[in-house]
Amino acid sequence: MSEEPTVVRVLVVDDQQLIRDGIASLLSIRPGISVVGTASNGREAVTKAVEVRPDVVLMDVRMPELDGVEAVAVLRARAPECRVVMLTTFDDEEYVVQALRAGASGYLLKDLPAEELAHAIRLAHAGVTQLDSSVAGRIAAALPSPAAAPAPAVALSPREIDILRLVARGRTNREIATQLYLSEGTVKNHISRILSRLALRDRTQAALRARDLGLL
Repeated sequence: MSEEPTVVRVLVVDDQQLIRDGIASLLSIRPGISVVGTASNGREAVTKAVEVRPDVVLMDVRMPELDGVEAVAVLRARAPECRVVMLTTFDDEEYVVQALRAGASGYLLKDLPAEELAHAIRLAHAGVTQLDSSVAGRIAAALPSPAAAPAPAVALSPREIDILRLVARGRTNREIATQLYLSEGTVKNHISRILSRLALRDRTQAALRARDLGLL
């Protein structure tokens, strides 16, 4: 007997009703995704998330009452099982860093196609941290050159450093495997060792550590 496909429950948060309703409508017709609610600001998002317990929250950054970054921090405390993906028009690196440090599982821009957004939601539900490619580029441009960066507190192999750098750029295990000519299982094992050696909890913390070390 085949297993039922996983359905990802999504809460859409944006202070502009047209955008909010548009995103919700586009996602509602995607297979494997169920929009369980919408919210117009961060405070309402927290209330709704605690009430309906979505798997993934799509969160705008700049909103009234409680902005997206502040809402992420509150959600991590009140509904830690929810994955929060920032979906915004702002590609400022400071917003990215603040959101990831608050506990966001990704940072995407609103100009991506609906199918890519649906795929990003499924990846976030699976625990994969994602950064929009242009966002990753802006962060890289704001960092000092790798030559001036400090060495990791715990030594990583050259291969592990390459993988950590790609994780920080939002690449999935499959994309890393393809780029480095490795199996997905090997990539997964490397990432587990990286997290263990650097005492990191997840890929989000790994991305932040790579940024701090100037590996982007």
